[in-house]
Amino acid sequence: MAEDLLRLEGVHTHIGQYHILQGVDLALPRGGITVLLGRNGAGKTTTLRTIMGLWKPSAGTIGFDGRAIGGLPTPDIARAGIAYVPETMAVFADLTVRENMVLAARDAPLDGARLDWIFRLFPALKKFWQVPAGVLSGGQKQMLAIARAIAEPRTLLLIDEPTKGIAPAIIEAMIGAFDELKRETTILLVEQNFRFAASLGDRVAVMDDGRVVHRGAMADLVADEALQARLLGLSLDTHQ
Repeated sequence: MAEDLLRLEGVHTHIGQYHILQGVDLALPRGGITVLLGRNGAGKTTTLRTIMGLWKPSAGTIGFDGRAIGGLPTPDIARAGIAYVPETMAVFADLTVRENMVLAARDAPLDGARLDWIFRLFPALKKFWQVPAGVLSGGQKQMLAIARAIAEPRTLLLIDEPTKGIAPAIIEAMIGAFDELKRETTILLVEQNFRFAASLGDRVAVMDDGRVVHRGAMADLVADEALQARLLGLSLDTHQ
């Protein structure tokens, strides 16, 4: 539909001999956070990487902001307004936090007002501005990875498991940052921490065996323990 920012229709992705995505249908309206849930191996990361052009779809269409982007080179997709934060974070360990941020602002020098806003989201980055990124904690590296993605305004953020291996105190701080960030841009978030996802998500899509098997409001999934158990094998009351 015209109001959707991102739409995948019948997307298949093969990686070598493996048929990972098997007809993914997914629509993201503008604004807020859509959480992509599912068991390990369901195809969540492959979906993000296919949107970003890191893996090419073997069938189907991907539309973004009124433009077909399926199969385009990754730099062209990035220039269209999509940023990707991989699970590995992929910061430049030998460069300082400042140097990582300078490299991320490719179209123009870092904007001072935007940098101040990023520091409010992630205060640790200001503290460690001149420190090599390799010595940061896992949570601080994740903050830097997200900050690099938003060094310039983006229309869509693809973020893969930002809480993986992160201390609970850092996760709590990230909730506030994401709550602020989703007011500026649309986010597609892959996350295994259901409590984190439930606290932030506006909408949810659940994947299984390379397909989207459920779509709806996050609040409805949170309220339905039977549905949680059927789709994810868990309930919010018992999953940490």
